[in-house]
Parts: sequence; structure tokens; C-alpha cells
Amino acid sequence: MPTYEYRCQDCGWTFERFQSIKEESLKKCPKCNSRIQRLISGGGGVIFKGSSSRTTSYAAGYMSACGRDRPCCGRDTPCEQRPCES
Repeated sequence: MPTYEYRCQDCGWTFERFQSIKEESLKKCPKCNSRIQRLISGGGGVIFKGSSSRTTSYAAGYMSACGRDRPCCGRDTPCEQRPCES
């Protein structure tokens, strides 16, 4: 189930609520009973769990791409050491 974020138009209280996609959005603030607005959120991230080949091969490929000849970690200059060795 997705998490929706709401903000009260009167008191400004912001809160989250787990709701089904099919469920109608909330209409009133639980604190002051005024009108609320459902906010647009940035969405959720993906979390990989376990040791599947997809996650481990990606990490291995990323780490091998770091070094003196190729910048990593968002730097403009090459790294002296890979991030895992710092």
C-alpha cells in the first residue's frame, strides 16, 4: 500500500497515512477537523535485500570503476583511493 502525505489548510499539520490506491483520499484534519490537502511526494526508493547476482554484480561493477584514472563519488578529479579503502 502506498503512503500518502497530507497537510491541513488551517493548522498546517502534516501527516502520512497508509492507504489503498482505490481508497478515497482523506477530507478532514484529525487534529482540528479542517480541510486537508493531499500532497505530491517524491515516491519511494528501491531497497534490494539479499545477495542476488543483480545487486552484487552492480556493486562490484561500480567499485571497479573507481580509481586514479576515473573519478568516482561525484568528484571532478580522480580519487587517490576507492571509497571503500578510505
